[in-house]
Amino acid sequence: MTSESKTAIILLSGGLDSMVSAALAAEQGYRLIALTIDYNQRHKIELQSAQQIGSNLAVTEHITLPLDLGRFGGSALTANIDVPKTGVTDDIPVTYVPARNLIFLSLTLGLAEARDARDIFIGVNALDYSGYPDCRPEFIEGFERLADLATKAGDQGSGFQIHAPLQHMTKADIAKEALRLNVDPAWSWSCYDPA
Repeated sequence: MTSESKTAIILLSGGLDSMVSAALAAEQGYRLIALTIDYNQRHKIELQSAQQIGSNLAVTEHITLPLDLGRFGGSALTANIDVPKTGVTDDIPVTYVPARNLIFLSLTLGLAEARDARDIFIGVNALDYSGYPDCRPEFIEGFERLADLATKAGDQGSGFQIHAPLQHMTKADIAKEALRLNVDPAWSWSCYDPA
């Protein structure tokens, strides 16, 4: 089966990285289904951006799933905690949402299995990952193994591939890739504090 006849589930946040990841899937000939998680983040503009990106990339289905991670708290993105304006430190930043990518990939995996898709695209980045543990290559590799253990499709030998095409790119390289793919960075929103 060629990628032209396959479906990819894209985790589409509305940010630059997820947009470029989705555009790379489209370039490879995948039929795109987008999943956007409305996790009760403090700003909704990225959800609007995700809708615009999905429309511009002609996704065949776009699900926005509500999930109130604000009930958990623990992050400047979901609770009344100031977003820091200083540079990156060695610590995991206060903008880390506890287990966010693990939760999001689990939901994406469920959608992939329901739609008979075996390819999932996520825009995580290990070079500019700001200390988030759920952006590291080890996490992506571990989740891919877990996906095969946790699903009927994996149990029956039809495993999943988690694509993280931006994993080792710099932000500058990601921006250049957006231009090469002819996707407008203005469609996206990556700021944690748009106020």
